Amino acid sequence: MGQDQTKQQIEKGLKLYQSNDTEKALYVWMKVLRKTSDPGGKFRVLGCLITAHSEMGKYKEMLQYSLAQINTAREMEDPDYLTEGYLNLARSNEKLCEFQKTASYCETCLNMQGTTVSLQLNGQVCLSMGNAYLGLSVFQKALVSYEKALRYAHNNDDKMLECRVCCSLGNFYIQLKDYEKALFFPCKAAELVNDYGKGWSLKYRAMSQYHMSVAYKKLMRLADAMECCEESMKIALQHGDRPLQALCLLNFADIHRCQKDVDKAFPRYESSMCIISEIGNRLGQASIYVGVGKCWILQKEYDKALDSLQRAHDLAEAIGNKLCILKVHSLCEGIYRCKEQQDELREQVVKFLQCVEELELYCGMCGESIGERNQQLQALPCSHIFHLKCLQTNGTKGCPKCHRSSVKLGFV
Repeated sequence: MGQDQTKQQIEKGLKLYQSNDTEKALYVWMKVLRKTSDPGGKFRVLGCLITAHSEMGKYKEMLQYSLAQINTAREMEDPDYLTEGYLNLARSNEKLCEFQKTASYCETCLNMQGTTVSLQLNGQVCLSMGNAYLGLSVFQKALVSYEKALRYAHNNDDKMLECRVCCSLGNFYIQLKDYEKALFFPCKAAELVNDYGKGWSLKYRAMSQYHMSVAYKKLMRLADAMECCEESMKIALQHGDRPLQALCLLNFADIHRCQKDVDKAFPRYESSMCIISEIGNRLGQASIYVGVGKCWILQKEYDKALDSLQRAHDLAEAIGNKLCILKVHSLCEGIYRCKEQQDELREQVVKFLQCVEELELYCGMCGESIGERNQQLQALPCSHIFHLKCLQTNGTKGCPKCHRSSVKLGFV
């Protein structure tokens, strides 16, 4: 199969895929992969297969195609193809919660000496790097990466990238419990979809609605949370987006738990776990175990809660998510206090404080913790984060942590 025929068949597959005929699209692309003699065509069809398997939640297959694509790029000795190949390798590892590998591959991308084409991918590389650092609970580095990604989006007028970064920033502020910002950014993403997204995939709308739902849930606006989550789930079902279906089921379960309706929460956690464990999202699994543990606490089934929380702890430790580990210690502390088990209680308090110290989750001005309750936060241009009220009270002459000038507050 020559270059022209390869190009025609790839386009045929894309049209099938865009009309939700995924199986036929995959059949066409696999045939191209077997028969093409064009290295550039092989690289492009592998890119199509990577995207399709990502959206289906088949992350291990996504990784295999990414490895095949990087080998093709090496054979071609083209820095632009290599940059794109390493980006897909980073994304595959990000989906599988291999966050250290993701950050490493992103660094490789940023160090490539490619052309303008490669440079246009840098925003997407920074987004993936930010997601990796957030997965590792390295908040300042995550924020630096997101800010860079936003700058690339603004400089290149890339509204799709801006939309994706806004959703990730929503997740960032969910972790740190500034729920106003956690809602602001996905709302901004939804505005971008409404204003510019006429020709975009519906996944962008689904993604923004999901992140809005999570923020509404945290603000205890549960009716709004349910409405947004239902909208997101509807699109995810239409498009066969299993990863998003699993996240929506997890969010439905959390909403029911917030309503203290554990009988509705448990089966939704179970349905979410079936998908999330199959696709390999270990951070998602840990979140489900935390939610299930909270349900058992509501029912005063403390031993069952401790079992669930231990599972969450083991998963979080394996992937390096320190914030999840901190949450587990906090919940276990409460359980042992209720059970009046003083030795275990002291152990959890010590481990909790160690986590806080490691994560540097405290305001550099007042010394109080960040992320313990819903509080407005503000990042300085150096990406160090403080309580907004502390900055307003003490001014912004310089960052107390790194002493860099902070004439104006950072956008995010």
